[in-house]
Amino acid sequence: LEELLSMAPRVEKLAIKDVKLRTFITQDADRGEMVAHVYDTTYGVIKNHTDTLVAVDDSIVRGTTLKQSIIKIIDRLHPKKIIIVSSAPQIRYPDCYGIDMSKMGQFVAFDAAIQLLKERKMEHIIEDVYQKCKASLLLPKEEIINYVKEIYKPFKQQEISDKIAEIITPKGTVAEVEVIYQTLDNLHIACPDHKGDWYFSGNYPTPGGNKVVNKAFVNWKEGNNQRAY
Repeated sequence: LEELLSMAPRVEKLAIKDVKLRTFITQDADRGEMVAHVYDTTYGVIKNHTDTLVAVDDSIVRGTTLKQSIIKIIDRLHPKKIIIVSSAPQIRYPDCYGIDMSKMGQFVAFDAAIQLLKERKMEHIIEDVYQKCKASLLLPKEEIINYVKEIYKPFKQQEISDKIAEIITPKGTVAEVEVIYQTLDNLHIACPDHKGDWYFSGNYPTPGGNKVVNKAFVNWKEGNNQRAY
C-alpha cells in the first residue's frame, strides 16, 4: 500500500489537438486522411520503455483516431505501456435521437464482438440475429425488441475491451496497449439524473429505437451502407 501511495502520476501535454480540426463531424471519406494531421507532439517527457502512459478519452466510437493517429503518435514517445481510458462505456448501438451514429459497422465495440463470434466458431449467432431482425421489420414498431443485444451476450465486457485494444493497435506498435471502459453501472452513479444510456445498453426509450437498431443490423449484414433512419 505504501508503495502504491508513493507513486504520483504526472500530467503532461503530450499530444495537442489543433482546435481548427474536428474529425468526428467530417465526411466518412475524409476522416482517415484528416486524423493524421490533427495533433502536435511533445518529446523528451516520457522515460523510454519505463513510463506507463494513460490517455483519457470521453468516448470511443469508431476507434479511427486512436488507431490512425493517437497510438502511433504516443508510441513514438517510447512508453512501456499505453492505457486508453474511456469515460463513457462501450458504444454498442445506434443513436436515433440526436447524435448521428446510425451504422453498426462504425462501432468498434460491435466489430470486436463480431470478430470474437467468428474466432470462437459462433457465427450462427450472427445469422440468427439477422433472421430475427429481418422478420421484426415487418411487425408494428410497438412489437419490436432489440435483437442485436444477442451479439454481445456471450461475452464479458473485458473480453470485448481486450479485442478492441487489439483492433485499434496499429501494426508495428512497440508498447503494450490496453483499453479500459467506464461501466454502465458506474456511469449511472456518476450521472444519476440522466437516463439516456441506449447507445450503451440497447434499452431504447421508444419503440422506434428498437426498429432502428434492428434495421441497422440488417443493413450491416446485407452490406448496405445506408443509414437506418
